[in-house]
Amino acid sequence: MEKITMAVGSGGTSSRSFVSEIIFSRLGNEHLLKASDAAIVSTSGRTAFTTDSYVVRPEFFPGGNIGKIAVCGTINDLLVSGAKPLYLSFGLIMPEGYPVADLERVIDSMAEECRKADVKIVCGDTKVVDKGGCDGLIINTSGIGESLRDYTEPYNIQEGDAVILTSDVARHGMSVMLARGELGFDGEVLSDCACLKDVFSAVENLNVKFARDATRGGVAAVLNEIASDSGKGFLMRETDIPMDENVGYLCDMLGFDPLAVANEGLAVIIVSEEDAEKALSNICACENGQRAAIAGRVEGKNVILETSIGGKRHIEMPAGELLPRIC
Repeated sequence: MEKITMAVGSGGTSSRSFVSEIIFSRLGNEHLLKASDAAIVSTSGRTAFTTDSYVVRPEFFPGGNIGKIAVCGTINDLLVSGAKPLYLSFGLIMPEGYPVADLERVIDSMAEECRKADVKIVCGDTKVVDKGGCDGLIINTSGIGESLRDYTEPYNIQEGDAVILTSDVARHGMSVMLARGELGFDGEVLSDCACLKDVFSAVENLNVKFARDATRGGVAAVLNEIASDSGKGFLMRETDIPMDENVGYLCDMLGFDPLAVANEGLAVIIVSEEDAEKALSNICACENGQRAAIAGRVEGKNVILETSIGGKRHIEMPAGELLPRIC
């Protein structure tokens, strides 16, 4: 089979062959291979549960694809909540005629990220829609993890706490924009799409007050959300914000604030002042934390950027989505 047909969604022999040959052969484990209506899994203590849907276009871009984002994004949502990721579900909506070779690349990426994070996809569903019903793959993933710590409470943060950005900003948004060919020139930026399990393992014994991944709305949205919820502000230093030089040029040329551009492998981690340097050292030793930096601190009531020329400006909450369908 070279393309997805409506028969794949029929529930008959074509469905069974598709699931066995495309899905089970790549993602199969003792839970998924039962093909039951629900997976029976074990957790201990409190459980973290999250879900998200992914519609990124194009589906393949430098550094990743829609399958990689779907797995990494949901795992990261568990990690920034202080949970140990354990199990995922996935729902796959495919348009009739979708190339099977492309689908295999997507599923292979999902399997690779699950393997690296030691997470299992334990249940799922596939649907096929008529041509024109959707313009490509749509993936939903849900995740379950064991809640070991609580990084979700903004009232934990205190004046003087450090703000760590675990990677350089705006790389995913710029990668997708270039891949769409909408700018009228050639170029390539590698997306930061990554699972941050190594980063959070590196700080699990330190005094982490709060964490959130900076996806849609970027770092600007995260900082303003925390400020609104906690009543505390931030002073960020432009010279300490990690950013790829080419990404910076693109943002300047397009008039984008890089702090408002989406990321897919960057977490904002707020750490006590005493543990800040140790946390940064540990994160920088990780594969996915090599570009991390202490970029600011908790201070005042507003979200302020100290610019490279010594001035100050407010970091505003993004008014809308700069780049639609980037995840």
